[in-house]
Amino acid sequence: MEALPGGVSARVTVVGVRYPDGQSQRLVVKEYGAGDLHRNPDVAAHEFRVLQVVRSAGVPAPEPYYLDQTGALLGTPLIVIDYVDGQTGLASADLDRALPPLAETLARIHSVDVAAADLSFLPSQERTVAEMLARRPATLDDSLDEPRIRDVLEAVWPLPQRNQPVLLHGDYWPGNTLWRDDRLVAVIDWEDVAPGDPLADLGNARLEILWAYGSSAMHAFTRRYRALMPHVDVSCLPYWDLIAALRPAGKLSQWGLDPQTEQTMRARHKRFVDQALQALGRC
Repeated sequence: MEALPGGVSARVTVVGVRYPDGQSQRLVVKEYGAGDLHRNPDVAAHEFRVLQVVRSAGVPAPEPYYLDQTGALLGTPLIVIDYVDGQTGLASADLDRALPPLAETLARIHSVDVAAADLSFLPSQERTVAEMLARRPATLDDSLDEPRIRDVLEAVWPLPQRNQPVLLHGDYWPGNTLWRDDRLVAVIDWEDVAPGDPLADLGNARLEILWAYGSSAMHAFTRRYRALMPHVDVSCLPYWDLIAALRPAGKLSQWGLDPQTEQTMRARHKRFVDQALQALGRC
């Protein structure tokens, strides 16, 4: 057994298995933590079902093998999934080659037939955002423009529904993708999946790509996604950018970043928020 690093909400362990016939396999055991279970007591069953659905739709994702919803085995709900060999994040130094498959995979996720898959048990993204806006802290994070962001969003929420709801990954960014030989081989961490506006995933990915690779990469990713999904109305994208920017407010300093990285991320976050505020009015 080997613990995988980087897990925040869940404990993830790689387990080597040898079968009676001599065959061997590596599996991943994902045990859900108190935070996930508080938000959604059925998170294990939901992620297990979602993995079945997205794999059947051709989305690269680990194969789910076993579900323990009751916590009978290890004291907390868990799923057992296939181990996918790969590196997290964009594998290629050539972003011109790496960004298109990142956008293409997001478009494939957003093309899953939600109605046919019967995912009605999932919470809507609109409700999740409404709850986030309703939990206005007594002290706001001025360093990440939280007062400005909340004032704008609280004044307009809910947004007009310009797009049909799609299946959202909920936390789509390079760190939740696995790459091997410059190929995107799996999207991981599906516990935040929900139906909602495709711009929710797009805004989140834009901020994460900006943080990691800069504005040129963010715009290239956005252009590729829009070319693949021309029917998606992006007029409200500035508001979804603000929703993405609100998520790290009050938390960034707790991520254990080195000072230089945190300073860079704060500067890019400010530019991201400023450009979104300047683009308001199209929605």
